[in-house]
Amino acid sequence: MYTVGIDTSHRFLLVALIRDDQLIDHVQLECFKHQSEYLIPQVSELLERHQLEVNDIDSWVVTRGPGSYTGVRIGMTMVKVIGSIMNKDVFTLSTLQFYAGLMDTYVIMDARARRVYAGRYNNGQPLFEDTVMTNEEMARIIEAGDPVIGDLHLFDREDSYDDLAEHFLQLKPFWQKVENVDLMAPVYLKDSEEYLK
Repeated sequence: MYTVGIDTSHRFLLVALIRDDQLIDHVQLECFKHQSEYLIPQVSELLERHQLEVNDIDSWVVTRGPGSYTGVRIGMTMVKVIGSIMNKDVFTLSTLQFYAGLMDTYVIMDARARRVYAGRYNNGQPLFEDTVMTNEEMARIIEAGDPVIGDLHLFDREDSYDDLAEHFLQLKPFWQKVENVDLMAPVYLKDSEEYLK
């Protein structure tokens, strides 16, 4: 059984090919705001390397946000169309959960306007719901010495990201099945009261 994992929600284009319980190939490109140009060609090339066609893929897993408004929609739209037309199983993961993998860490992504998307995960489990924090709130967490990965350049530190492809497989127990792909929608968080403060 083959699964393709896709993340286009932030600075990377991530496409992973999983066979049963093994990651057999992946692409991870840094191409912020250009994922729409590369997604279909990279998926096609990945499948061609393994003599596969789109219809050979049994299921798809895609990050649902938070993240770049356009970026999240790119991956979700492709998976939504394939799931609907080809009647394939579709699963989603929180973007922040995906970036954390199985690590015990905060994950932060730039949400603009001196705010960050923030999540805290340990062994794939959320320790609180994904949220939006001000940079000042996150700076206090960083200063306290808690583990943090993601867009650390916002705090004059070096960005920290893992090799992400394996995270699709690590987090398989947390994939959320989409029962009706027509109703699948991105998670942005920016319309929350917390973000609008």
